[in-house]
Amino acid sequence: MDRVAFTIFGIDVMWYGILMATGMILGTLLALREAKRVGISEDDVLNLAIFAIPSGVIGARLYYVIFNWGYYSQNPSQILNFRGGGMAIHGALIGGILAGLIYTRIKNINFLKMADIALIGMPLAQAIGRWGNYINGEAHGGPTDLPWGIIVDGVKVHPTFLYESIWDFGIFIFLWIFRKNKKYEGQIAIYYIILYSLGRFFIEGLRTDSLMIGPLRMAQVISLVGVIGGIIAHIYLSKKNNKKEESK
Repeated sequence: MDRVAFTIFGIDVMWYGILMATGMILGTLLALREAKRVGISEDDVLNLAIFAIPSGVIGARLYYVIFNWGYYSQNPSQILNFRGGGMAIHGALIGGILAGLIYTRIKNINFLKMADIALIGMPLAQAIGRWGNYINGEAHGGPTDLPWGIIVDGVKVHPTFLYESIWDFGIFIFLWIFRKNKKYEGQIAIYYIILYSLGRFFIEGLRTDSLMIGPLRMAQVISLVGVIGGIIAHIYLSKKNNKKEESK
């Protein structure tokens, strides 16, 4: 499939960019809807999006460049070539969360409450964005004989982009249903981190283009940290909430 969706004024507009932008817009719209439900200013959500989305994009690129420094140290002119590909979702999350921490601190807003709002649509955005990998013929797994394998360069391989897209969409459905029953602020964000990290850990093991740190797949390392950190945070905040309820 052609990576270029259309050309305007001599500039190629890529399907990958369109899908990413679609995911971001839907994620923001869902965050605005959730903010209205829980009593958070929609202006604050929009203002946060203005800072968090660019921070996420920069974080995604910086993360990718750092773990491919062998190439970019020899080709520094390519570091800012966003159109040339090379983005990492973990970097995007780190960049977006840092922006959220700074914004909520400045505006004196409960960070955990805002995180629940901001991340409710994140897995849906990821589920959509992963199809850009399919169009680009990237982020696939190794050879397979499974009937749902896809052909890349004449070889039938695992469609790991599809596995993650389905997993992310399932996370979104679960969180959207669960959100009205959460017990403490931050629970949606923590569940998202645990569930996404869990799925990514196993899916990453099938991929052939992983960013590496020595002999380790970086995404798997970060995923393990996400699962363990998420579980610890869940236990801590659950106990804190229970004590608060008992003291009433």
